[in-house]
Amino acid sequence: MNLEYFIARRLITAKDYKSSISAPIIKIAISAIAIGIIMMVVSVATGMGLQQKIRDKVSAFNGQIIISNYDNNNSEVTLVPISKKQDFYPNFKSVPEVSHIQAIATKAGIIRTENAFEGIVFKGVGADYDWNNIKEYIVDGKVPDFARDLNEEVLISRLLADRLDLKVGDNFNTFFIKEEQGKMPNSRRFKIAGIFNSGFQQFDANYIIGDIRHIQRINKWSADQVGAFEVFVKDFDNIKTTGNQIYEQTSSSLDTKTIIEKYSYIFDWLQLFDFNIVIILGIMILVATINMVVALLVLILERTQMIGILKAMGANNWTVRKIFLYNAFYLIIRGLFWGNLIGIAILLVQQHFGIVQLNPENYYVNQAPVYINWGYVALLNLLTITVCFVVLLIPSYIITKISPVKAIRFD
Repeated sequence: MNLEYFIARRLITAKDYKSSISAPIIKIAISAIAIGIIMMVVSVATGMGLQQKIRDKVSAFNGQIIISNYDNNNSEVTLVPISKKQDFYPNFKSVPEVSHIQAIATKAGIIRTENAFEGIVFKGVGADYDWNNIKEYIVDGKVPDFARDLNEEVLISRLLADRLDLKVGDNFNTFFIKEEQGKMPNSRRFKIAGIFNSGFQQFDANYIIGDIRHIQRINKWSADQVGAFEVFVKDFDNIKTTGNQIYEQTSSSLDTKTIIEKYSYIFDWLQLFDFNIVIILGIMILVATINMVVALLVLILERTQMIGILKAMGANNWTVRKIFLYNAFYLIIRGLFWGNLIGIAILLVQQHFGIVQLNPENYYVNQAPVYINWGYVALLNLLTITVCFVVLLIPSYIITKISPVKAIRFD
């Protein structure tokens, strides 16, 4: 039988335990542990959720690695075409980490209606375009089919549709300015097949998605000429390494850029969340630890006579210290239980009902996204237990200084 555990359990289950002097402080300590783990679980889940959601959203509308012509000079519209007759298209076999590659082209234009006009960038896509990446952002209508004949259907953002007072099924004229001076602009009439809302302001305010063959005809390109290639990878965490491999496997006339490089201001901002999460974890663990130290000191003070009696009966210092460490461990486990229960419940409610809303202009999402990783939850609990237990070894050292004679007389 484990003597220390037996005594600690008797102390915890004793009837006078809840009415003792230390009872309020113990409750505060348990609450501090619970609140701390709630804050840690919620901050990690929402922080990682926001990072992943924004990353996936930027990837869905831009690809994860963009292969383009150097002559485009980082322009949002295609200036110089690329031939589709590449060794890496349509299957990038030389880089196993590539999961999909698709050809696109962009061209600036102006949408003109009876009451308004908007400058836009027409993003042309073809039969190889993977619509699964953006289907979740389509709020009305359907995905157009570009696998057959030339199609006049397009996807437009909710933001542009509201500005232009358009809806699914409506037709509108778009004018594309020719590069040759003095030439009349090309006009195309499109029909809205669907409306998307990415919450990514920079994309929603500018882009519409349509058939790439319109750009090929306007620019007088051949059928095998495109503006760029969007590449998707299997593991985003290794995107830099994969990007370098792709760069090495493409022609010297082609440039390769990851979305981390293209949208560096977004990903630099996302990295700040890692720092904020670490700060929150540190503060919460510190608060929980301080409360547990105070609770343990009060427990030791309250049980001074018991310590003296145990020492007089032959118990060594480590045996007595283990009794109080078992007691403290029990309090930590109680706090973690309630903290995890409440914290995960909050996350599940947010995940299914989206109660906490965010401003998409500032956060690129409409509601606080949640990513529950059970491995991280377990790691947070283990970290809390380890830090608290190690720190509690210090106040438990006070027991070694307690004299049996003075302790028995202590009142």
